[in-house]
Parts: sequence; C-alpha cells; structure tokens
Amino acid sequence: MKALIVDDEPLARHSIRLLLERDGEVEIAGECSGADAAALIARTRPDILFLDIQMPEVGGFELLEEIGLGAVPVVIFVTAYDHYAIQAFDAHGLDYLLKPFDDDRFLHALERAKTQLRTRGSATFAQRFLVRVRDRFVVVNTSEIDWIEAADYYVTLHAGGKSHLLRETMAAIETRLDPAHFVRVHRSAIVNIDRVREIHPMFRGDCTLVLADGTQVKLSRARREEFERIFSR
Repeated sequence: MKALIVDDEPLARHSIRLLLERDGEVEIAGECSGADAAALIARTRPDILFLDIQMPEVGGFELLEEIGLGAVPVVIFVTAYDHYAIQAFDAHGLDYLLKPFDDDRFLHALERAKTQLRTRGSATFAQRFLVRVRDRFVVVNTSEIDWIEAADYYVTLHAGGKSHLLRETMAAIETRLDPAHFVRVHRSAIVNIDRVREIHPMFRGDCTLVLADGTQVKLSRARREEFERIFSR
C-alpha cells in the first residue's frame, strides 16, 4: 500500500513519515507541499493520501477539486484546524486528524485506511438508478447513461436521448459509479468513457469531448491527465 504525504510543514511531514515507517505494509511514495501534489499523485498513484488543508498556493480541498474525487482511494485529512471537519467528510475523507495527535490516534486512522483498501476489491457499484417522474419511478440502467450533469443539489442523467433529474450531488453519485467506466471530466460533468468518440484539443490544455450522440462535453485541463490514464486502459 503506497502512501503520500502532502503538507507544507517539513516537520509535520517528517512526523508522519516516522510513523508510517513502522508499518511493514505501507510504502512511502513521497512527500510534498500542495503546489507539487497533483503531479506527484499522477506519477506515483498512491493508495493513501495524508493531506493538510490550509497550505499556501494550493490547499487540500483545492487539490482534491483539481485531481478529482477517486484519484486516490483513501484520503486522511491532517490539520491544525477543527472547523473544516464537515467539509472534509463531504469530500469523502476517511478520517480527520487534528494536530497535534498522538501515535495511537494516527495508527487507528492508518488501520482504518488499510482495512478499507483490503475490502475495496469487493466493492460493488450501482447497476441502476430509480428516478421519480411525477407519480411513478423510472429505472435508468447505469450502462445506458451517456453522461451526467450537475444541477444544483440534483444531477441530470443523460441516457439514450432522454434526461432524468435525480436528487443527488455530483460527489455522492461519483462514488457509486464504476471508475473504470465513468470519469469526472469537469466539476459539473461525468462521462461514460464508452460513449466518447472524439477528443478535440482547445486552448490552454482544455478539450472538448464528442459523445456518440453528438453531445459535446468540456474536459478541463486539471482533469485531462486522469481522463487519459483511464481512457487508455
């Protein structure tokens, strides 16, 4: 299991490194500050990310927005501030370590991370969604979805030329989709990669994806590397 430490304080990174080195199951993939983290994550593809929140240039939540939820299987937030807890769990953080923490508290969080990774292979993803349409429910099979669009506190499932409004956030629905087939290409869009037919480069590293039905969806520069990695499998 590979772990990456992202913190702008060298002493904090050193403390976490010392604790991780005690565990024979964990390999330390590297350490850096927030500004260098996206590139290092793409290069090392860690299983566990120990992530500070308040960092100069690129903070923890900004980093997750840039790389996309799901880029790292397990995220453990490590911070000196207690008022980010709700936001951290909204970002699907597994644990929230408040500095200064003792060894037992850290090892408990690490054990939770290892347990989640061990059971990850048995995880199941949604095969269908039930969408309420007036006085009835419509079944939308996941395999039929072309792309998903954010709509405030709802998402719109675009499937076979039809649109279905579902009361769910983008962050929540992303965790229910198989990442081998669905990828977040923009903060407001998830696409079924099996529907992508053309990729048109644009200015500043952005792209336009053309789906099988002709729909055009923006692929942001920040998410391009992750998209290309999954698409090329």
